[in-house]
Amino acid sequence: MKTKLILGLLTIALLFPTTSRGQSLPSGQSIADKTYARNEGISMSRKLTMELKDKRGKVRIRETTSLRKYIGDEKRLAIFYITPKSIMGTAFLTYDYPDASIDDDQWLYMPALRKTRRISAANRGDYFLGTDLTYEDIKLETRISRDDYNYETIDKETIDGQETYVLEGIPKNDKIAKELGYSKVKLWVDANMWMLRKAESWDVAGNHLKTTVISDFKKVQDIWTYHKIEVKNHKTNHETIFRISDVDYKTVLNDDVFTKETLVNGL
Repeated sequence: MKTKLILGLLTIALLFPTTSRGQSLPSGQSIADKTYARNEGISMSRKLTMELKDKRGKVRIRETTSLRKYIGDEKRLAIFYITPKSIMGTAFLTYDYPDASIDDDQWLYMPALRKTRRISAANRGDYFLGTDLTYEDIKLETRISRDDYNYETIDKETIDGQETYVLEGIPKNDKIAKELGYSKVKLWVDANMWMLRKAESWDVAGNHLKTTVISDFKKVQDIWTYHKIEVKNHKTNHETIFRISDVDYKTVLNDDVFTKETLVNGL
């Protein structure tokens, strides 16, 4: 009888973890699911400015137009580089499929090479065009992966006056860890908006790799929207700041915007 009681208590503890103050916490998987379920609108256009700062303090600026559209449950995202002139015309396209058994499709067009390159799942942990975010990070935005990690909700913390759930995530297997470039992540997810506010990442060797902070949340056309992402790479001392402006969820986007032909020809 005593053994059954202990086993029962252990089961409850695993299903309903608690904070150090005894508060019960939702599971990490349910939190991940909620980051996908929130309202992001059907379509969206925005200006995305990237500020890249190397360890010597040299800063490079990249200006882009970013477009997103949901076609059913499939999310499509396109980024077109406007300045500087040296990389103008560079473009990126991703098809984010709802079925986890199907690898997402991603393509990068480099006008200097006159070539469209497909980004395979094995390369999704590569850094995106000189920034400190990976192709996978760019795709997820403020969501957290539903399929790549085993999560544990470990606590609740306050960031910028807002309550967050703190999760630790371990890749489900070595193959996924190698693809992502991470052996562990620690995530702070807003408990009301279900958007990522902060992330810490460790490389496959277990070294502390990056800190990402997402901030300046505002409602745009009644949809919560982030306007700033700051990423610090602790290994290279490189930093990236993404600044978002001119967000419009009412823009009308044709499906043919999100094609490889448009990547090459431009908007």
